[in-house]
Amino acid sequence: MPTFTEPEVVNDTRILPPYHVILLNDEDHTYQYVIHMLQTLFGHPQERGFQLAVEVDKKGRAIVFTTSKEHAEFKRDQIHAFGPDPLSSKNCKGSMSAVIEPSF
Repeated sequence: MPTFTEPEVVNDTRILPPYHVILLNDEDHTYQYVIHMLQTLFGHPQERGFQLAVEVDKKGRAIVFTTSKEHAEFKRDQIHAFGPDPLSSKNCKGSMSAVIEPSF
């Protein structure tokens, strides 16, 4: 009579790395626009929004949020869809740019 063995159970649980949402600088959007966008999309208080606006202006980019890859993609897309800056004197026609990158 043949003997049967239990199949080996493989528990291959992997933790996915978090992703940064990185706002990229441009010269078309005002600080007020950036602060408002960060408050609206990420819930950052005005003070934090201002700090991030300064960082984007000075360094060319700033990490504005860290989350799962799917949520980071969604937040990046929200930045791209936020619309033009009505306060800009440069006839701004579109949203700011953002990218996502793994946080490691």
